[in-house]
Amino acid sequence: MIVVIVTIWMSLFMSLTTLGGAIHFWLRQSKELVFLTPLPSYPKVTIVVPAHNEEIVIGQTVQAILNLNYPTDRIELLLYADNCADQTAREMRRLVDSPEYRDRKVTIIERTGTGGKAGVLNDALAIAEGEYIGVYDADAMPEKNALYFLIRKALEDPSRYMAVFGRNKTRNAEQNFLTQCINQEIVVSQRIQHCAMWHMFKIGLIPGTNFIISRDYAKSIGGWSNGALTEDTDISFKIMQDDKIIALAYNSEAFEQEPEHLRDYYHQRKRWAKGNYQIAIHNFRYLFTPGNSRIKFEVLSIAATFLWFDAAVILSNIIFLTNLVFYFVRIYQPAVSIPFTFGDNNSQILQVLLMNWILMIVLYVLQISVAMSTQYGQATTKQIWIALASYFSYSQLFIIVSIHAVCSVFLDALLKRDGSVWVKTKRFNN
Repeated sequence: MIVVIVTIWMSLFMSLTTLGGAIHFWLRQSKELVFLTPLPSYPKVTIVVPAHNEEIVIGQTVQAILNLNYPTDRIELLLYADNCADQTAREMRRLVDSPEYRDRKVTIIERTGTGGKAGVLNDALAIAEGEYIGVYDADAMPEKNALYFLIRKALEDPSRYMAVFGRNKTRNAEQNFLTQCINQEIVVSQRIQHCAMWHMFKIGLIPGTNFIISRDYAKSIGGWSNGALTEDTDISFKIMQDDKIIALAYNSEAFEQEPEHLRDYYHQRKRWAKGNYQIAIHNFRYLFTPGNSRIKFEVLSIAATFLWFDAAVILSNIIFLTNLVFYFVRIYQPAVSIPFTFGDNNSQILQVLLMNWILMIVLYVLQISVAMSTQYGQATTKQIWIALASYFSYSQLFIIVSIHAVCSVFLDALLKRDGSVWVKTKRFNN
């Protein structure tokens, strides 16, 4: 019981530290004007778009990439229709064959290989001509200057910044309550957690889209792990193992489509959680080796977020609700004792757990409010009410997803199942 309470306080302290770092970061950035000045050089970039049954969204994404504010002769675009059973390749050709894009260097590849997205990226790595590989998911529309900001950041320290990532935003945020909650989660992770980790510790993790990586360096570390559920996190750990840095270009933005149905969301987040578990387990040994503090920090962060803190919250809720039930029973049966107590005080533990619960709610809403205030047009009263509603619904689903993912990883190992199988996220016209 005491361990649970201390753990929750630790998680609250870590969240406050992250929030404080993000606030400091944004207060500094708010005083700086950003200009699109010419770069000292314009490295050639091979942009890769892996697409598996993406006919609904691929056209808008390809068009956004072709309209990027970067010299057109310095971009090579590789479009992969990966094991598609729909008209993804036809949609790619329809757009690329239009008069305004016919002179662009674009290659459409109808792939039938294995390895999923990681397999596509490895295939692209083998034929890419660019100095950097840029990756955009089929549903991720880059803002016009997204690539410019990624390259500008990489050129600040090309010998150490082996990869650079930007931020992603929800393009269908107003579709329904689920997408509104996802939008808040994305904004908090992008504008609070990512910015704070980079600002305080120079730690970055490659997201699934809107990033670049040095082509030669990616080859030197063996590229991506075929079949990885979270290939982005996997290669991030490879980079950190080599003591190189994944830099944040906070001005680079892409707009991605999020799941609009609960089933699609659940399968997507379960895959992410399961992939993170697998990577944490694989890299757990680095906790006991000298040096490489970034690896240690990220392994502990994943283990704490998906295992330790989740377990503490679950046990805390069980203890609180159990005591609450017994508290009301005592009104009619004074002889009944509250099971979880500090010494002889039957109400003190209930008060402590209630205080923890209130603190978690306040911090949850505070994080969302601060994150929204850094994004134009998002800091509204409506967002506060959505945050309160999502705490008691959407955020609690994360615990169920985490438990399911842990059980799935365990059963995969026990039954020797293929743990790399995942469900395709459904796309929508919007």
